[in-house]
Amino acid sequence: MALRRTLLSTLAACAAAAAFAPLAHAQAGDYPNRPIKLIVPFAPGGSTDMVARLLADKMGPILGKAVVVDNKGGAGGSIGADAIAKAAPDGYTIGMATVSTHGANPAIYAKLPYNAVKDFAPITNVMSVPSVFVVHPSVPAKTMQEFVALAKANPGKYTFASPGTGSLGHANIENFMNLAGIDLLHIPYKGAGQAATDALAGQVNAMTDNLPSTLANIQSGKLRPLAVLALKRSPVLPDVPTYTELGYAGMGDGGWFGLVAPAGTPKEIIAKLNAAAHKAMAMPDYLEKQKSISGESMANTPAQFAKQIDAAIARYTAVAKRANIKLD
Repeated sequence: MALRRTLLSTLAACAAAAAFAPLAHAQAGDYPNRPIKLIVPFAPGGSTDMVARLLADKMGPILGKAVVVDNKGGAGGSIGADAIAKAAPDGYTIGMATVSTHGANPAIYAKLPYNAVKDFAPITNVMSVPSVFVVHPSVPAKTMQEFVALAKANPGKYTFASPGTGSLGHANIENFMNLAGIDLLHIPYKGAGQAATDALAGQVNAMTDNLPSTLANIQSGKLRPLAVLALKRSPVLPDVPTYTELGYAGMGDGGWFGLVAPAGTPKEIIAKLNAAAHKAMAMPDYLEKQKSISGESMANTPAQFAKQIDAAIARYTAVAKRANIKLD
């Protein structure tokens, strides 16, 4: 009798799976049949938001349904990333992954509410945007070499602003201090906006931020750029060297912004989103706007993007360990 019940249970389970498989395929086949939510884990107006809105505008017509941006900022991107991870894996909620949410945060936060690898299905990387190290004009250094010399001669005298302890800006400058052998005084703020305000006022000597957010103040002479964190020099700052050119290859190759879905999203849907994103990224007006914010295309496969996430986590884990940065 027990054997008979086991056989009946097994047959029922197989029948249910067989019935569900065509349904899942059909759902993936007519996807999307309603608008798609694109969660941005940062506030409106920043670089992540700019990239997301540019991509959403182009992907919507390709997919035949609107891609609606939903900003969920806070906790260095962790709140929004957690919302992406916990969404239904049906392709109707996707999100932006950054070097903060899928690199620095997993390395620095001991109690992150999401797992940057296990809780997500990578779709494609989208764009890299340089960050730039700037100083207030009152700092007597015209080049990074001069700034490093000043800092070495005056340990702890010069200050740098960050959006907060454990932020990407903090981690990047801690990494630079280690590589350059200098000691700067960290001044953490509650967000990039407050950090930039005091940097502009000369209350702090230096900061690092995404280039699009800082470019206007550089062009007006309110801040002086000394280095960019990118694969190559930015066309809008052709005279400013990369960290690698300056001998600090350990800084990496800059930040990126990619698309992810909740883990368990059907592969057919991931493939459709990947194809739509790549088609959008090839459009002439998209490329023109990408150029205007100094962006470089990072289009790739889900597997390639997964490897980039792994590499970012490994890099910032090493930085956090050296600088003793660990937050609950």
